Amino acid sequence: MLQGVLIYGLINSVIMVLVAMGFNLTFGISGVANFAYGALYIMAGFLCWSLLSSLGLPYLLAAALSVAATALLAGLLFRFVLLRVRGLVISEVIATFGVGLAILELFRYLGFIGFEYTLPVWLDFYLEMGDIVIDGQRLMILAMGAGLTLFLWAFTRFTRTGRAFRGIAQDERTALTLGINTDLVAAFAVAFGAGYAALAALVILPLGTIAVGEGYDVLVNALAVCIVGGLGSTLGVIVAAFLIGFAQTFTATYGGTHWMMIVSLAALLIILVIKPSGLFGKQKELEERI
Repeated sequence: MLQGVLIYGLINSVIMVLVAMGFNLTFGISGVANFAYGALYIMAGFLCWSLLSSLGLPYLLAAALSVAATALLAGLLFRFVLLRVRGLVISEVIATFGVGLAILELFRYLGFIGFEYTLPVWLDFYLEMGDIVIDGQRLMILAMGAGLTLFLWAFTRFTRTGRAFRGIAQDERTALTLGINTDLVAAFAVAFGAGYAALAALVILPLGTIAVGEGYDVLVNALAVCIVGGLGSTLGVIVAAFLIGFAQTFTATYGGTHWMMIVSLAALLIILVIKPSGLFGKQKELEERI
């Protein structure tokens, strides 16, 4: 049993990385905590399902269009909503949470509820490791998690836009003096983060059904991982994802799956009490601000 717990703990940890990476990227670059993140995740799944079932498009094309549409909507959200309240933290939270709530409840109102809303798996095979059987979709999740993490590292270091990302993340005022259009880069960062959420959805959702309520769970898990790891820290997100991912797997195995979300909430509360800036966060601690 322990071998299975370790293997599936690793898979669950990579799922947590995929879920949180886009949220962390958006906050780290633009400074915006996008509380519509879970809704964008679910929207990508429903869009892909609609393109497959209604238009009969090839899976790869439907997935690409879903990712592009999700990223575009996030960019428009920044341009017409967030740009007007940028820098007003409470207003940003209320605006993004309100948009996310509207998207999720719109899907519920339109009747997108039921077990028929599923996405086909990308890889349909099984790998046996002793007594443990792993399906191809979960192996794809592992590969996607590693690939997207490496891509983000390379993108932010070897491309012009990526270096602009790092520039406004380090000091937006200095970036402005160097001729970087920080509003445009921030809009692209929000869209980029939403694209990551869509990619995560398209590889994770085939493991189950597309449910409106899962959008809230995704948001909670993303928040827990980012806050525990330290908002804006990629290394922190990876470390926190593995800590929470393995903790959830052990809890589900020995206590029951209904306790998994409690693990994320407990980790969130504990880190806020002990170290509010997170494991690798750069925000000042409370005692430093007083």
